[in-house]
Amino acid sequence: MDIVSPNHKAGFISIVGKPNVGKSTLMNILVGERLSIITSKAQTTRHRIMGIVNGVHNGTDFQLVYSDTPGIIKPVYELHKSMMHFVHGSLDDADVILFVTDIFEKHDENDVIEKLQHTETPILLIVNKIDLAKPEQIEEKLNYWKENFKATEVIAISALENQNIGELFDKIINFLPTHPPYFPKDELTDKPERFFAAEIMREKIFTNYIKEVPYSSEVVITSFKEKEDMIVISAEIYVERTTQRAILLGHKGERIKKVGIEARLEMEKFFGKKIFLEQYIKVEPDWRNKRNKLEKFGYE
Repeated sequence: MDIVSPNHKAGFISIVGKPNVGKSTLMNILVGERLSIITSKAQTTRHRIMGIVNGVHNGTDFQLVYSDTPGIIKPVYELHKSMMHFVHGSLDDADVILFVTDIFEKHDENDVIEKLQHTETPILLIVNKIDLAKPEQIEEKLNYWKENFKATEVIAISALENQNIGELFDKIINFLPTHPPYFPKDELTDKPERFFAAEIMREKIFTNYIKEVPYSSEVVITSFKEKEDMIVISAEIYVERTTQRAILLGHKGERIKKVGIEARLEMEKFFGKKIFLEQYIKVEPDWRNKRNKLEKFGYE
């Protein structure tokens, strides 16, 4: 068993904010691995995804457990309620909260602020996407937040361009409590491999289709068999209507074939093995409002 130093630091860092402010990009940069879906569409993250980082900082061993969470929204479907439940859970056990906004936000983060105003946890308010702004815009935005929100620190970054990430990392470490590691030191995430196979497929659906189809789709991995030279994966893609099934398939199945090819290549990079992928499309009317279906799909 590993010997843990008495001054070892460990803690949970929750990344929260509205949809599409760059939470997943930031999570992947901080973890150094591509664990979260990144697309230009809002509300692509549906689960709480943990990324675990171990290391030594100024002579102190640490373990950071980052949580990427769904963008905070007012729920419309039962699915959204489950997504917000993941956000609440991540705030409840957080040692540090990263409240991510971006340079273009119109100050309508009330849904997020409502959830944060009663916490005693240190909050680092992060203004993201500064690579797209002029210095005076950045200064104006930082001043706005300093005047209007009681954050422990306010930091301007660009997750995409890796700007000020080192400074952010230092501040996170400073706020970590002294604690033994929560997870084995060789673990990267709390999620199983089949979860990431499903997320990769979902990402390809988001990037290949427009309008309601990606939001009405869910991917379930029904079989994940690891062989010596390859992984054999069977996936079911659920949609809510037969018209959506037809859109997913495309003419003579060409569109879903493209999704399968892109997902397979991405999985081969992620898992480091050849992938054999089978896809089946199923229609499950109104699954986003059915508790039993949501539980089956992993939204407990």
